[in-house]
Amino acid sequence: MPELPEVQALTAFLDERVVGHAFASLRVAAISALKTFDPPLPALDGRTIERVARHGKFIDLDAGGVHLVFHLARAGWLRWYDELPATPVKPGKSPLALRVRLDDGSGFDLTEAGTKKSLAVSVVRDPAEVPGIARLGPDPTADDFTLADFAAVLDGRRTQIKGLLRDQSVFAGIGNAYSDEILHAARMSPYALAAKLTPEQVEHLYTAMRATLAEAVAEASGKPPAELKDAKRRALRVHGRTGQSCPVCGSTIRQVIFADSTFQYCPGCQTGGKVLADRVLSRLVK
Repeated sequence: MPELPEVQALTAFLDERVVGHAFASLRVAAISALKTFDPPLPALDGRTIERVARHGKFIDLDAGGVHLVFHLARAGWLRWYDELPATPVKPGKSPLALRVRLDDGSGFDLTEAGTKKSLAVSVVRDPAEVPGIARLGPDPTADDFTLADFAAVLDGRRTQIKGLLRDQSVFAGIGNAYSDEILHAARMSPYALAAKLTPEQVEHLYTAMRATLAEAVAEASGKPPAELKDAKRRALRVHGRTGQSCPVCGSTIRQVIFADSTFQYCPGCQTGGKVLADRVLSRLVK
């Protein structure tokens, strides 16, 4: 799933190419992707795009008070064309969800791989009309998001820190991959309870979060969409690297499997050498 750094890079990429251009046409190939009906999609036709913004993992194209907002979900992506294909858009089983054509012939496709479809497209008068945006927590990369703000968010929450970092209503934009990377940088167990962290641990986690995200944003910056996925994979230290050696301490990176996701961690760096229980595998062994 694209997370804050990749979505920020896509936002900047689009901002450089679409602002000042008008929507010529928008064609839906996957009806399930369109989540709104008022304003209708054709309300964007002919409108000039004034700005592109990011809200968590959402991208927002503002065309004079009518917004095209989309979320790429787990398997979605954006494909840019300097000259958009002339082939007609047909609903069906292809990965294509939406095709956006601009007034100069350029444009982009939103695509989604796999059979589970979660990519979401909305046309709204205010981004806050999108439920996922309305419930977003603070942006952890914002200049005004301070250590005191971070500590206040964690205070009293008897929740495992891994899940808290991923909760979009708590921190906007962090997902499974970067929560793994942040916790590895902080040398903290994914199962640590937020309410039990000492002030020193909270500060260390805040610093690790800010540094990890800033590094990832810098790494993604300036790259076209076609290069972002591979660039992200190359930069990750623990996420997606089960069985490999930790680049910090040399321990074998482990994973925990849940029903619909996995996470990775380093026992040497994060849990004092302890291997965390894998609930799914434990049930299979019994």
